[in-house]
Amino acid sequence: MSAIIKHIEWDGRILKVLDQKRLPKEEQWLECETVEDVYRVIKDMNIRGAPLIGIVAAFGVVINVKNNKSHGIEKAINEAIALLSQARPTAVNLFWALERMKATYVSNKRNKDIVEILEQEAYKIWEEDVQISEKMAEYGARFVESGDRILTHCNAGALATGGYGTALGVIYKANQQGKDILVYVDETRPVLQGARLTCWELNKAGIKYKLISDNMAGFLMSQRKINKIFVGADRIVKNGGFANKIGTYSLACLAKKHNIPFYVVAPSSSFDLNLENETQIPIEYRSREEVIFINEKPIAPVDSNVENPAFDVTPPELVTAIICEEGVIDPPFTEGISRIFNLGK
Repeated sequence: MSAIIKHIEWDGRILKVLDQKRLPKEEQWLECETVEDVYRVIKDMNIRGAPLIGIVAAFGVVINVKNNKSHGIEKAINEAIALLSQARPTAVNLFWALERMKATYVSNKRNKDIVEILEQEAYKIWEEDVQISEKMAEYGARFVESGDRILTHCNAGALATGGYGTALGVIYKANQQGKDILVYVDETRPVLQGARLTCWELNKAGIKYKLISDNMAGFLMSQRKINKIFVGADRIVKNGGFANKIGTYSLACLAKKHNIPFYVVAPSSSFDLNLENETQIPIEYRSREEVIFINEKPIAPVDSNVENPAFDVTPPELVTAIICEEGVIDPPFTEGISRIFNLGK
């Protein structure tokens, strides 16, 4: 299985990324020549999705090392990590990737080919993500049957990863297996990742879908038009609680009310085992303009007061199962996660 959508390019000096803020209107690429460029495309959400953020951040470290190696490689790495770690606070993959790049340097700093080793490590993070997505898709597709009507939220597809997807990867795999499915796509206010990105991906893949506004989901569940939900995650903690794009918690509550299975799909790099429960996850708050404007046009008085959390948290009791590349984790999640990650050994 290879990447479904080409949205990252690396030529050894410049990282090129598909500007997701421009989709679906146009496919425009951005060039990152400095670590500051990488910081901006992450911070400003030109690229987004927890796994992809980690991949891009890893190449950001490489870029800074190549641009500043004459001033000291360790200094360049530390400067890159200090900057990039401020870009998005909720997606733990960012910090995982930065720590992995730092550990690679520490283990190989006396090697004359250290710059090439760091570059190879960034490539590995990218390549491994595609392989991990395949494993998750295989596990998740077991829960999908022909005739299913699946709801997904935000964009957890190729654009959010190295090129295949987490929650949407399950849908791609089920479709490849010949299963007849219909996908309900939440528009995902305020930045409309579902409407702009997930619909764009499903169009390219030829998978049947219906776009709905976020506040339609509960009614459709009550009408039995939705029978399964698959979402991604930006951070999963020890008890199985998790953070995902704002609106996920509401869906989980509605799913519980209507006895609809609610699955979370995310790689092991999205697990933060330093946190005991979901209430400890830091939540990113973003600008008021994201809520007031759509396509640069105001939909509310421009001086409106706004509260704009980018994520919410869902407690484990609302989750049916968590799917990662190591397998399916069933409740009770504390025990399952401990077993998967060999905690306490």
